[in-house]
Amino acid sequence: MKYTQEYWEDVALVAENIPSLDTLFGKRILVTGATGMICSSVIDVITWLNRSRNAKIQLAMAGRSIEGIASRFKGVLSDSDFIFIDYDATIPQKLNLQADYIIHGASNANPSVYAKEPVETLLAGIVGLQSILELARKNAGSRLLFISSSEVYGNRTDGSLQLYKESDYGYVDILNPRACYPNGKRAAETLCSCYMHEYGTDTVIVRPGHIYGPSISNTDSRASAAFTRDAAAGQNIVMKSAGTQLRSYCYTLDCASAILSVLICGNSGEAYNISNKNSIVSIKEMAEALAAAGDVQLTFENPTDAEIKSYNMMSNSALDSEKIESLGWKAAFSLESGAEKTICFYEPTV
Repeated sequence: MKYTQEYWEDVALVAENIPSLDTLFGKRILVTGATGMICSSVIDVITWLNRSRNAKIQLAMAGRSIEGIASRFKGVLSDSDFIFIDYDATIPQKLNLQADYIIHGASNANPSVYAKEPVETLLAGIVGLQSILELARKNAGSRLLFISSSEVYGNRTDGSLQLYKESDYGYVDILNPRACYPNGKRAAETLCSCYMHEYGTDTVIVRPGHIYGPSISNTDSRASAAFTRDAAAGQNIVMKSAGTQLRSYCYTLDCASAILSVLICGNSGEAYNISNKNSIVSIKEMAEALAAAGDVQLTFENPTDAEIKSYNMMSNSALDSEKIESLGWKAAFSLESGAEKTICFYEPTV
């Protein structure tokens, strides 16, 4: 990430789209998966609030190593700006921390790893979440937000291109190992609901569509991440399919403001799509936007068998955004401006 003045101005812009933002002031927020593409943007918003609004939010970050967090936020956060919690989503743990809000974003989100490690992908989604749910259960009055995925919807049996509302569910082939990710997220959402009904734990769920932005990692194998790395390096973007699949794209900072909006205002036990209604396009159109932003060309190659096995099984994952917009949230960036920001602020990590 290139943390420039322009980037922080964009953070300030999305913060204005979070309703009842001062609800978070003075609270302690725990974030898992803090160095990931989505939650690192959430951390940036919280950091800006503390520095520019004197929000006095106590930030706790859970992860496998404090060195990883320090490296990701080098020059942005010092040791005194957050509390580190040793946490591994693949191992059952008893966590001890007082928190008013918990954002659980720790998850394998790399398609190439889904194909290689479907068992670990499926189990981590459940094991890691239960540890966090137990923590929320102990923290009376706290709220847990679980970051799920648009993949929980599966494929429409009628093949239509209608937008998915939160109550729409399609077909997932449960015997396909690639289903480790969507079925893991489905089971995790049900676990949240079970904790709420059996123990009274306050949980709320977000289902992001396809999130893109400069906070991707060098190892992220998602199509938009590969497109970003190519375009930022001045290389032609290489597509491994016709790219006709319809997707809901959302810039990372808009996704972060959506998460915080649901954390504050979402109804307990409910799920909310995260989708920019002005960025519902095909994979090819997303690639074209990033190619234009990087002033490169779009090319095509045949995928390998391993790449095909990692592909999202949904031909249409376009999400309806009406429910989250009813909270007062809105996206700040169009597809074109989001693509330009992505190329502008992306910086490869060593």
